[in-house]
Amino acid sequence: MQTPLAIIFFDGHCHLCCGSVQFILRRDPRGYFTYAPIDGATADQLLKKPRNTPVPDSIVLYENGKIYARSTAALRVARKLCGAWPLLYILMLIPPPFRNGVYNIIARNRYKWFGRSESCWMPKPEWKERFLD
Repeated sequence: MQTPLAIIFFDGHCHLCCGSVQFILRRDPRGYFTYAPIDGATADQLLKKPRNTPVPDSIVLYENGKIYARSTAALRVARKLCGAWPLLYILMLIPPPFRNGVYNIIARNRYKWFGRSESCWMPKPEWKERFLD
């Protein structure tokens, strides 16, 4: 199988992360993004991470062979969505330490604020082909 151009790696146990994936799916009618759990085989292979490493407090975007994380990944995703979401890409002008500061606070508290499930979220059948292992 050929590696897709853009893969969003996410924490499938995190309610915020799964909600974000659903948000992106509804605003990506062209199907630019594919999705994979951050603790799955695709992540292990493409992100070169050893099995059973802790899930990072970040969305990770693999796009055209490059890896992006935190606010940079989120803004690069927003840039490809339909509607007014691409306008958020202007926030890339803010230096990463400032952007990531806000991102890190949310990421560190995501389970406490939004919850965590014991099992990984499963996509709707019509979205199934956009998910990797």
